[in-house]
Amino acid sequence: MRLLLTLLLTTFLFSCSEEKIITEKAIRPIAWEKVSESTLQQLRTLSGIVAPVESTSLSFEVMGKVESVEVKLGDTVKKGQVLAQLNHRSLTLSVKSAKAQLDKANSDQVEAKNSFTRYSQLIKNGLVSQSGFDNAKANYESSESAVGVAQAQLDIAQKNLQDGTLLSPYNGIITKRLIEPSQQISSGQPAFEIEGKHGLEVHVMVPETLIKELQHNSMIPVRFPVLPQTKMLGRVTEIGTRAEAANAFPITVVLQEENPSLRAGMTAEVDFTFEDEGDKGYQGVAISVPFSAIRAGLNQKSYVFIYDPATQSVKQSEVKTENIRNNIAFISSGLKSGEIIAIAGVAFLRDGQKVTLLDNTTQRFN
Repeated sequence: MRLLLTLLLTTFLFSCSEEKIITEKAIRPIAWEKVSESTLQQLRTLSGIVAPVESTSLSFEVMGKVESVEVKLGDTVKKGQVLAQLNHRSLTLSVKSAKAQLDKANSDQVEAKNSFTRYSQLIKNGLVSQSGFDNAKANYESSESAVGVAQAQLDIAQKNLQDGTLLSPYNGIITKRLIEPSQQISSGQPAFEIEGKHGLEVHVMVPETLIKELQHNSMIPVRFPVLPQTKMLGRVTEIGTRAEAANAFPITVVLQEENPSLRAGMTAEVDFTFEDEGDKGYQGVAISVPFSAIRAGLNQKSYVFIYDPATQSVKQSEVKTENIRNNIAFISSGLKSGEIIAIAGVAFLRDGQKVTLLDNTTQRFN
């Protein structure tokens, strides 16, 4: 019995010693970010096509039969190198004919000049009529014109003979070969396409809503989907003044670097960044914060939670949001550069709540 009483007494005393348990409220850790000033900017990415800075279609300026083709597709050529030749037989005959015409014109001119000289002496002595002198003078002047015409015809024939040989206009690469030996071609018919080695450019169609934001010689970043690690700067060299398809304007962006992996015809992505304005026309400096840092309130008001290092708590502050772009909110009032705000879980925070700052090196899953 004594043992039983002892056990009961011990149990009673132990239960009485369990007084009120003091529980401390857990301090909530928050994901955070130190804000800074930025401008209201908008980023638009447009696709374009890579093209050579220098590219042209080559053709003969005279008609004829192709005698020989000296280059193949993909060949590297130098300025002045022979690419193809026409059969020169008919062109050579034309030169000979023009020379014969020039010789005859020179001979006629000599005869007309001698006759005019005689008439000039005779008319002074009154031995010939005025009409005879005028005819001699007219024949001499006509013979001079005939010599000029014959010389021009010879120059044309010689030029046609030269044009029967197609030369490379600059250093480059043959990208198309459109003729074969023994083929009859006409003047101006494309024979080759050549690309120069003076760099690459990107052709982009810019919507009418953005064209006013572009300026000549401005530098913009260019990326390439097939080369994800490659990013270059491009200079805007041409801005079209007339809209084409879908009210878009053509512009040209010349790449400022070289990359042997780039080829004409590849797709490029051009990033256009320009100053924007708020929904109510606001322009100027703003604070950019993640959209997840904004807490919606009544009457379309917006709030953020600012961390106070002195009290280690957050304070709810009303802010004015001007724009939201790509999940980034631009705030014109209610925040200062350098302040720390909560950027996640703001729906579960309250004004004055004690918090701790998460280590930014820790991976977060929102």
